[in-house]
Amino acid sequence: MAVEISPLLKPSRLRSRGGLLGECMAEFLGTFVIVSFGAGVVAMAVAALPGSGRAATATTIFLAAGDWLLICWGWALAVTFGIYVAGGVSGAHLNPAVTLAFAVRRGFPWAKVLPYWVSQVLGAFVGAALVLLVYHDAINAFDAVSKPPKVGGHTEATFSIFATFPAPYFHGGIWGPLIDQIVGTAFLVMFVVAVIDLRNTAAGSNLGPFVIGLAVAAIGMSYGANAGYAINPARDFGPRVLTWLAGWKSLAFPGNGAGFTDYWWIPIVGPLVGGVIGVLVYDLFIGDVLHARLKRGELPEPGRVRPRPPDKSS
Repeated sequence: MAVEISPLLKPSRLRSRGGLLGECMAEFLGTFVIVSFGAGVVAMAVAALPGSGRAATATTIFLAAGDWLLICWGWALAVTFGIYVAGGVSGAHLNPAVTLAFAVRRGFPWAKVLPYWVSQVLGAFVGAALVLLVYHDAINAFDAVSKPPKVGGHTEATFSIFATFPAPYFHGGIWGPLIDQIVGTAFLVMFVVAVIDLRNTAAGSNLGPFVIGLAVAAIGMSYGANAGYAINPARDFGPRVLTWLAGWKSLAFPGNGAGFTDYWWIPIVGPLVGGVIGVLVYDLFIGDVLHARLKRGELPEPGRVRPRPPDKSS
């Protein structure tokens, strides 16, 4: 039996929330949830577990694949619950790359793109601020016992809690990490539009957010180590601004560290390009086929090229 829930604010103050303002609030909160739990799980792996005596030493991280799986599954669940929180109001883009792709190929109003982007970045910034508040002592303890190089007393390891940087085997090159971000985000958006496409085998019983979370886990496991699989400009840029303000300085902007220089723009441009590529690839290979079949009035079973012939025995 449904229970009527009275609003916190007077109805006269709620009218403006029924439109774009309410959608932006949902995008803010959903992205806040993603970064709060996504960056939170990295803080656990990097600083809290070692510092609490649950690792071999106070600076022991990433000794086995299980450490990476902890982060992959943490981000997957973060995305899942972020979508569950915001989906009913804004559609839960929670990612500027998704918003841009939906504007290009899913009829999302272009006038809403910038407000959504701003809301997503702000949500990510506040989510990162919450993680810094909760794990401030663990982060400082880790940095204190870590060896140089340090920037403002902070290390690359603790910076990785909040934002991304490339692996050293790229030797400071741009194209490797940029291609990595384009590919990872293309897969993400391809999976998102497949999961929500009712013409296809869309996830039922409100399982869409969970399946999209699995997609994030798959991308992290398959493509994560190259550049930290930001695959979301807001998820990287908002926390990056926070770390710059909180003392990580040049590690954040312009993104200088051991083996990388001026990196800050790659997790922004790469995902925006990749998201558009992902939706275009899906529509070219799958969406157009589904559209053609609907136009012909044919709805074959998944995997069948032609409709099942009628049963003449009946």
